Amino acid sequence: MNSEITILANVVGGKACIAGTRVSVHSLAAWYKRGFSAEEIATEYPQLHLAQIYAALSYYHAHRSTIDAELREEEALYEHYAAEYVPQHASHLIVSV
Repeated sequence: MNSEITILANVVGGKACIAGTRVSVHSLAAWYKRGFSAEEIATEYPQLHLAQIYAALSYYHAHRSTIDAELREEEALYEHYAAEYVPQHASHLIVSV
C-alpha cells in the first residue's frame, strides 16, 4: 500500500484515508466520480497536497470495484433515511406565504 494512504480501524470507520488525516479515499473518489479533477478537488481540501490527492485517486483506481460498491451502499442508505425521515419530520419546515 502507498505510504500516503492508511487504513486504521479507529479512523474513518476503518476506511482508507490520507495518512495523518481523517480525509477518506471514498470522499475524494466521490468528488472525482462527479467529474472533478485532482486540481479541483484540491481547492475543496486546501489542507491536502496535490500529491496526496493523486495518491488517493491511484488507490481508488486500484480498488475501484470495492470502493464503488461501498459508495453505492452509502448512497442507498442515505436515500433510505432521507425518504423515511424527511417526510415525517419536515412539516415544521414548511413555511406558508
